[in-house]
Amino acid sequence: MSAESDAAAAEVRRGTGYGFLAYGIWGLFPLYFAALEPAGAFEILAHRILWTLAVCALVLLVRRDLAWVRGFVTRPRLVGGITVAGLLIAANWTIYVLAVLTGRTYEAALGYFLNPIVTVALGVLVLRERLRPLQWVAVGIGALASVWLAVAGGVVPWIPLALAFSFGLYGLVKKKVGASLEAMHSLAAETTVLAPVAVVVLFVLAARDEITFGGHGGWHTTLLVLSGVVTAIPLLLFAAAARRIPLVTVGLIQFITPVLQLVVGVTLLGEHVSGRLWVGFGIVWVALVVLSWDSLTAARSSRRAVLAARDPECPEPTV
Repeated sequence: MSAESDAAAAEVRRGTGYGFLAYGIWGLFPLYFAALEPAGAFEILAHRILWTLAVCALVLLVRRDLAWVRGFVTRPRLVGGITVAGLLIAANWTIYVLAVLTGRTYEAALGYFLNPIVTVALGVLVLRERLRPLQWVAVGIGALASVWLAVAGGVVPWIPLALAFSFGLYGLVKKKVGASLEAMHSLAAETTVLAPVAVVVLFVLAARDEITFGGHGGWHTTLLVLSGVVTAIPLLLFAAAARRIPLVTVGLIQFITPVLQLVVGVTLLGEHVSGRLWVGFGIVWVALVVLSWDSLTAARSSRRAVLAARDPECPEPTV
């Protein structure tokens, strides 16, 4: 094997490690947010925005990486897109924290299991992308899961659906208008746009005497401050992983997050999952198996086509 191949393999291994770390940290988030009680979802959101902005500003200052700001503010369409993306991710963060604080982490996990299916569906509805047959099957099974959860539970499963669609739409907006910004720049821009909202939220909570920051011991205050670091680190790890490994690998690794969320919710936070929800999880998992198999098959076919184009006489790989 050549030195170039060794280096490429090492990069893939490093990227895979970064991906596992990113999704692993996200999977353990319920423990962190549960430890932030008695802070409510909106106070946690506000601190998360402001301290994440502080982390981004510090990193950008250390890197002397501010030249992009001028280009950003002179592009109204990009600013508008990032504003919409920021509002969507803020909604996602709030609903997620609310789910954890109200003992429904398992519903948050279901939302992130549904997310890949929603993303594929949005690709069809908004981007007019064409789906392969197995992708249609996966989307159909995912829709069946949503209908089952609504009918069996007697109510619309709003937490899973809101999480799946808010994050799916966030990804869609970022794809349409935010692809020109690297991860750190995008996060800095989004939190800058949201910062005034976060400040207003804290003032409103303070006026209602509902602020917990500084009033529940040093550990509680420290955890709220560290929410910025906790938010930024997995995002940077994810960005590093996405540059080094195929999208199919990223898609498979992402299931670590909802699996860990479900395990944490049931085993560590003592949440009870009803029988109907387990059936719903089962239907969604079938859809994800179909979607994952289709992605792997498509990636293998694409790799074979590339190899055949390079060397028509080279035998196709069997693995």
